[in-house]
Amino acid sequence: MAALKKVKKPEARKPEARKLEARKPEAGEPRGLLGAHISTAGGVANAPPRADLIGATAMQIFTKQPNRWAEHEIAPEDAAAFRDALAKSGVRFTNAHDSYLINLASPDPALRDKSIGSFRAELRRCHALGLDALVSHPGNFMDDRADGIARNADAITQSLEQEPGVTRLLMELTAGQGTVIGSTFEEMALLLTKIPARLRKRMGVCLDTAHVFAAGYDLIKDYDGVWARCEDLLGIERLGLLHLNDSKAPLGSKKDRHELLGAGEIGAGPFERIMRDQRLANIPKVLETPKGDDMVTNDRRMLKMLRAFAGKGAGESGER
Repeated sequence: MAALKKVKKPEARKPEARKLEARKPEAGEPRGLLGAHISTAGGVANAPPRADLIGATAMQIFTKQPNRWAEHEIAPEDAAAFRDALAKSGVRFTNAHDSYLINLASPDPALRDKSIGSFRAELRRCHALGLDALVSHPGNFMDDRADGIARNADAITQSLEQEPGVTRLLMELTAGQGTVIGSTFEEMALLLTKIPARLRKRMGVCLDTAHVFAAGYDLIKDYDGVWARCEDLLGIERLGLLHLNDSKAPLGSKKDRHELLGAGEIGAGPFERIMRDQRLANIPKVLETPKGDDMVTNDRRMLKMLRAFAGKGAGESGER
């Protein structure tokens, strides 16, 4: 009997890695400055292409590791690479968020000086990159609230005087936990009035929906009242950015806990109204919601939801 010839089995094909492509806008899709916080891993110039993957027209970045004091200056070649990548992307508004360690209201002279140095470095990096805005949390007063607000205002004044540039400083409303400053419209307005008028024109406000809800502003049952108070005390024209986040924590809890839109205590309703509110139509809106297993899927889903809300109610005032 002839020997059986051994047949070589074909090699199993390795699955190809899925290549993510930039999301293309759909026909008739509402336009607007809408996006998310984007990673700068591997270099700041990597952020704009990543923003394109979710179809962002706005993006927020860190210009350094936010939980470390280590500072760096932006090299000219890195600034040029970022600006080139940004120009090639669909992003039309970019802001940075400053370090979580900064406390400009601290009564500790050493910590306050270190914070001022870090804050000034944040401003320099933003100016070098040509960013539209820098978002900063007011500090923690630790001892006396009025003294802390004064220290915070003095540190901002000193920093803006020493670091001229085009980037707008946006003070973010907080959730009100502990001794943090800026959880009410009144207190934020007070902080801003303590900045000299010549510098105040370089400033504005960032409103985070999760923060204000946790601080006690009921966006569900008193949507119109919340925005009326915001307009009266701060002015809608001062709003430079909206952070759109649902809240894991209940109304008035003073806890800063972000959740996917529609999956938290706020629910989808107020976000639909925000996207349909013509008073807020030209204000950039950025997600800081959980990313999940990758950096794209959840953000794409959240932005699709928001765009659907905007398309559904195009032309409405937001008031009922």
